[in-house]
Amino acid sequence: MGNRVFQPLFWANALFTLYFIFTLSPNAAAQTKEQGVDSAFIDRIYDQSLTNGRCYPWLEHLCHHIGHRLSGSQSAAKAVAWTKSTLDTLGLDSVWLQPCMVPHWVRGEAAQVRVVGSKKDGPYPLAALALGGSVGGKVQADVVEIDAWEQLDQLGAAGKLKGKIVFYNRPMDATKIRTFEAYGGCVDQRVGGASRAAKYGAVAVLVRSMTLRLDDFPHTGSMHYDSAYAFIPAAAISTLAAESLSQTLREEKRAKVSIQLNCQTLPDVASSNVIGEIRGTERPNDIIIVGGHLDSWDVGHGAHDDGAGVVQSMDVLRVLKTLGYRPRHTIRCVLFMNEENGLRGGKAYAAEAARKGEFPLASIETDAGGFTPRGFGFDGEEAVFGKFFEKIMTYQSLFEPYGLKLSKGGSGADIGPLKGMKGLLSGYSPDSQRYFDYHHAESDTFDKVNKRELELGTASMAALIYLIDKYGL
Repeated sequence: MGNRVFQPLFWANALFTLYFIFTLSPNAAAQTKEQGVDSAFIDRIYDQSLTNGRCYPWLEHLCHHIGHRLSGSQSAAKAVAWTKSTLDTLGLDSVWLQPCMVPHWVRGEAAQVRVVGSKKDGPYPLAALALGGSVGGKVQADVVEIDAWEQLDQLGAAGKLKGKIVFYNRPMDATKIRTFEAYGGCVDQRVGGASRAAKYGAVAVLVRSMTLRLDDFPHTGSMHYDSAYAFIPAAAISTLAAESLSQTLREEKRAKVSIQLNCQTLPDVASSNVIGEIRGTERPNDIIIVGGHLDSWDVGHGAHDDGAGVVQSMDVLRVLKTLGYRPRHTIRCVLFMNEENGLRGGKAYAAEAARKGEFPLASIETDAGGFTPRGFGFDGEEAVFGKFFEKIMTYQSLFEPYGLKLSKGGSGADIGPLKGMKGLLSGYSPDSQRYFDYHHAESDTFDKVNKRELELGTASMAALIYLIDKYGL
C-alpha cells in the first residue's frame, strides 16, 4: 500500500523538478545575474562616494564662506551663485537658474526677552529668537502658561488671556521613537499659536523650542498670521528658559515678562532655484529629481538644515557622471529656494515642469540632516502609488547590505507640489535622533556633520536613482 502511494508522488515531484529546471531556471539565472550586475555597480557608487566624495568639502565652503542663507538675504544670493558655478564644473549636460520671487523677512537686532516680575529670582533673561515672519514690537505683560489648545480656548472664552502674553509650553513627546512624529505633535503651537492667542486678546506669544534637548539654544521657525486677528509678536525661547519660566509660574503663580523684537517684513526679492542635469538617452522628458533646499534660517550655518541635502544632491550627479553612467531618463539636481518660510521655489519648479510638459517620474528630497542613512520613505497619488511601491520593493534586497529600509510614507515639502503630476515621491531618511538638537538653532553648524555619514547619504540616493533609472516604474 505504501509503495503504490509513494511511486506516483515520486514521479510527480520528479516531473515538477524537471519542469522547473528547464523552464524556470533560465529566468531565475538571468535575474540572479542581473542582480549581481546591479550589486556590483552599487558597490562602485559607494566606493566612489566614500573615497572621492565632494559633498563634505562643499558643505564646509557653504557653511564657512557663505553661512546661513535666509531667503532674500545677500548670503542666499551668494549661495545661488556659488552652487551654480560649482555645478558648472561637473560636466553636466545643462545647468541653469530658475527664477522665483521670495519673501524678505529680517530679524534685526537680537530679541530681548526678560522675566521682570519674579519676586524670588528678580529680573532674569530668557534665551529667545523671534519666530520667522513675526512682527516686531515691545510688550510687557503677565504670562499665562498653556500646554493644550483646549486650555487656551477655555481661558480665552473666560476672558483670562486679554492683555496677557501666552506661553506655549507643550514639549516634544520623548516617547516617540521617530522624532519627526514628536515634532509634528507640537509644531502647531509655533506655526499658528500667535493668531489663536490674538483671537482672545493676547498681546504676544512665547513658544517652547521644538527640541527634546535641554539647552539654552532657542530654535526659530516659521509662523503664520490669520488676517482676521491682530498681528502680535512671537518668539521661541530655549528649553531651559521654558523650564525656568514654568518653574517661576508654579512657585509664584504669576510672572511678568518684557519682550522686544526688532524684526520686519520687507518687499519680496528676486531669487532662483539652481538646477543641473544629466540628460536621458531614451526618455529625456521623464525626470528623476534629487534635491534639497538652499535657503536656511538666519542662525548657525544651516549645516544639517539643509546644507547637507544641497551638497548631497550635487554630489549624486557628480558620482554618476564620474562613473560614466548614461541614464535612460533625465537625472536632475534641484536646489530649491525658500523652503523655510514660503515654499516659493518648490511651487515655481512644479509650475514650470507642468508648463513644459515634463513628467516627474521620481522625486527624492533630502531634508532631514546629514546623519547615518536608514532608508527611504515613499509617497504618491493613490491611483498610481501602489504600482510604483510594488516595483520599488523589488530593490529591497540590494539595499540590505547597507542597512537601508524602503517603506511607505514621507517625502518632502519642496517636492510636495509635484504630487498631482502622478510621479513617485520619496524622502531620504537618515537617523533622526540628533536632528532636532540642531534644527533651526544657532548650534546647526558645520562641525555637527560627520563626513562619512554625509557621504553614505550621497551614495544611498545615487543607488536608488540608478535602480529607478535602469528599471523604470
